[in-house]
Amino acid sequence: MHNLAIALYKKTYTITGSDDEIFEPSLSRLDKYGLLPEKWGWDPDRISHEIDAIILGMHARKDNPELIRARELNLKIYSFPEYLYEQTKNKTRVVLAGSHGKTTLTSMIMHALRENGFQFDYMVGSVLEGFDTMVELNDANKIAIFEGDEYLTSPIDLRPKFHLYKPNISLITGIAWDHVNVFPSFENYLSQFEIFASMTSDSLVYFGGDVYATEIAEKNKNRIATIPYSELISCVTDNLSLVVHETTAVSLSIFGRHNMQNLAGAMQVCKMLGLKDADFLTSMSTFRGAARRQELLAKNGNRMVYLDFAHAPSKVIATVQAFREQYQGKKLIACLELHTFSSLSAEFLPQYKGSMDQADTAIVFYDPEVVKHKKLPAFPPELVKQSFGREDLIVLQKSGDVEQILLNSTAENSIFLIMTSGNFSGLDLRKLAGRLIQ
Repeated sequence: MHNLAIALYKKTYTITGSDDEIFEPSLSRLDKYGLLPEKWGWDPDRISHEIDAIILGMHARKDNPELIRARELNLKIYSFPEYLYEQTKNKTRVVLAGSHGKTTLTSMIMHALRENGFQFDYMVGSVLEGFDTMVELNDANKIAIFEGDEYLTSPIDLRPKFHLYKPNISLITGIAWDHVNVFPSFENYLSQFEIFASMTSDSLVYFGGDVYATEIAEKNKNRIATIPYSELISCVTDNLSLVVHETTAVSLSIFGRHNMQNLAGAMQVCKMLGLKDADFLTSMSTFRGAARRQELLAKNGNRMVYLDFAHAPSKVIATVQAFREQYQGKKLIACLELHTFSSLSAEFLPQYKGSMDQADTAIVFYDPEVVKHKKLPAFPPELVKQSFGREDLIVLQKSGDVEQILLNSTAENSIFLIMTSGNFSGLDLRKLAGRLIQ
């Protein structure tokens, strides 16, 4: 939401906003543009007929006093994705969807287009090197690149966000059940991607190795173009990935089969937008990835500490496998935080079975207070060990214990892989990474 506010401010719109609390980096970024509210909290007196439109974030609730006043005054109320569509409805919209990989894939496309002189609108779910904000809107641009999130749109619109974008070109990376608090069964979750594909007007690009994405493409093949992609062939040399495609060879900072699949999908989309494969691959040699995706926090001659956003089962499997293959001969110490509603649901935990088997040491942390805060039934550490299917799995419930067990690791020639969508209940991961290499 704060990125959208800044993007609209740059378009010379008059922007105001309300919130009950604002954290970094949103706080500093809004302050830079003079967009912080005069006071925290909700005040219905701020809402009047002088306002052209309200953009409603997911943080607000149905009983929010400003929302109630806006509805009483019959003001136009947009959700975040609705407004993005409103701003780009006359452009070629490309929407990248899937249960995993969509942030990285969106970032790849954005990086390649920018490096080759393309101008475009965008919305991506992570900070990306070379881009000041996560949202850009410019009336002169003819293309819009959106990361397609399947989570809910707003408190008063319970459709998935990606149902609002109406893409010309869509891409599905793969489908694995997630967000169990919203989609109670896999069938219900899968149906959201079927609806998304049915809203695509021109072309559906999909990973041909995913059975569900393939089935969706098959249902749409007589209506729109359906284009599969697979995986670019790569090899590891000096801890870098070397990719050869036709007559072009490039060395990449990113690694893992899942990223070679993302690379193939991004290359196909860029080709459809007018970028040659060779130019795409050349630009990827300078791609460092999105924040918290294979992000190197610290290293010395014997140890490396990485942070990754992996949290859902399919993401954990792909990430652990990628590090195992990239750093053969090194000890892989993988530490995962269970933080999301899905991962802290006892019924969902068996989805993680085998996901950390390729790590030499596997650690799983969850905070019982977070379980309580999400109003979920408590579960014992033994259930986590049983669900992951690994007898030597180390299960911890205090962030201080995570810190100590990592610091007590004496193994040299090690890779520390920290996976989380949270922050280990306030653990300073960058400071910890520095201590791990001392």
